[in-house]
Amino acid sequence: MIRVLDVAAFGEIATGLALLAAPSFVGQVLLGEALTGAGIPTARVAGIALIALGVACWKNSGLLGMLIYSAAVACYLAFFGLMEGSAGVLLWPAAGLHAVLTTLLWRSHTKPHTS
Repeated sequence: MIRVLDVAAFGEIATGLALLAAPSFVGQVLLGEALTGAGIPTARVAGIALIALGVACWKNSGLLGMLIYSAAVACYLAFFGLMEGSAGVLLWPAAGLHAVLTTLLWRSHTKPHTS
């Protein structure tokens, strides 16, 4: 039987994927105005968050959701900083913090569970 939470999770994952692939288009159809400038990378980070939220709800694992979010945001921020060539003062510290969090979350995720 399909849980309501699974349906909601699927919807959030789909919306997150759309924000990653076409943030300006999603802004246009959702808000009535295309996203530009800093709105595009911000929408992509929001898309990553929606995907992580959807996975966390679907798999009943907040740890997995945070691991996916932190890893994806670390990669995206680093990619953005390297490819776009422009960065705010906190871009690299945020990317580094998410990389450290990813490592800690991964260690916690792979640690054997004891009863």
